[in-house]
Amino acid sequence: MSVLSSPQFYPPRLNPLLTRLCQSFSDLIADNFYQLKLVVESTDLEKLARLEEERVVYLPNHPTLDDGMVLFLLSTRLGQLFHYVVAYESFRGWSEKFLPLIGAYSIRRGLGDRTSIAQTLKLLKQPSCDLVIFPEGGCSYQNDTVMPFRTGAIQLPLQAMNQMVKQGEPVPNLYLVPVSLKYHYTDSMKPVIDQTLSRLEKAFKINAIAPNFYGRLRGVAEQVILRLETEYDLNLDQTTQIDWNQRINQLKTHLLSECEQKLEITPATMTPIRERVYKIQSVLKSRAQELEQFDETTYESIYQATLRLLNFDAIYDGYVAASPTPERFLDTLTRLEREVFKFDRPLPKGHRKAMLRIGDPINLKEYFESYRQNRAGTVEMLTQQLQQTVQDNLS
Repeated sequence: MSVLSSPQFYPPRLNPLLTRLCQSFSDLIADNFYQLKLVVESTDLEKLARLEEERVVYLPNHPTLDDGMVLFLLSTRLGQLFHYVVAYESFRGWSEKFLPLIGAYSIRRGLGDRTSIAQTLKLLKQPSCDLVIFPEGGCSYQNDTVMPFRTGAIQLPLQAMNQMVKQGEPVPNLYLVPVSLKYHYTDSMKPVIDQTLSRLEKAFKINAIAPNFYGRLRGVAEQVILRLETEYDLNLDQTTQIDWNQRINQLKTHLLSECEQKLEITPATMTPIRERVYKIQSVLKSRAQELEQFDETTYESIYQATLRLLNFDAIYDGYVAASPTPERFLDTLTRLEREVFKFDRPLPKGHRKAMLRIGDPINLKEYFESYRQNRAGTVEMLTQQLQQTVQDNLS
């Protein structure tokens, strides 16, 4: 099977000449294929230019599947070559050969990917390094909501510093840069919202009687929730008596429990949903041949459940109502399309400005002594601080 014959790790094979060539065309490619244009203040670029020749880890939020392109555009603006930690699943087809050549390397989420961790530590110990890590650990699919940061994105740089000091080197500079990424559509999106709602309403045979887009959105969302509750044999009499957020959480809990039971995984109830899903996917992949040979239905049902959990991980009732922007409408509609029409990667709904804001860099050298005294506490404090900075700069 291809699952078992694929390499366990895709190392970076950065080709500077090829990467510079790609950078020269990157704005054109972004505009025409990704339908986006990078917007970043000159003062923010100057802030980053001052860190040239330093060790730098960029920590952006991850609202869409196009964010990697935006960070590549940032490298172009700075005239620098970045490395990128990229989900293992992204190395498919032509990307398997291409991504390593522009500095990307893989990480298998859901397990301790020792080879990827070793690669990260190796890069961070070089005299100069520009590394992009998405600390949410996956895509939130929400334009202005930051999911909890994983501590590894902060812990690994400190670990690299500690290794250098143990080898007799002075405590080095190593900067963490919070990056806030948000998209804005450049044209009126009312026709697109109407068309998307109409397709979903047609799929459920709904007559659009609500007086506005929000009412129609709730009508479609109600049908999606009901269909999932029916598919997973949840008690409809009880679920219709609780609010939507409770129903959504009940669905997530049920799917997680069912997947973990089938794979005999001990539930880690205090671990974020996304981490538990990645572990399920990792175990599922390791047992792929066995499950497909003896019970293909079980394999497929678990896999589809994990996709649903990731798709709806950050969703909550009230996201659109709190700020009914075109971006929030289409964030939610795209999730629903992904569920109803089984899209893997829906096309952009329209042309967008990718707005980047750069927070003040944090030099870990200033926190190294604190880290040596209290590793877990220092990592947790920095993780929360960086997450909050990224969230604040989205407003």
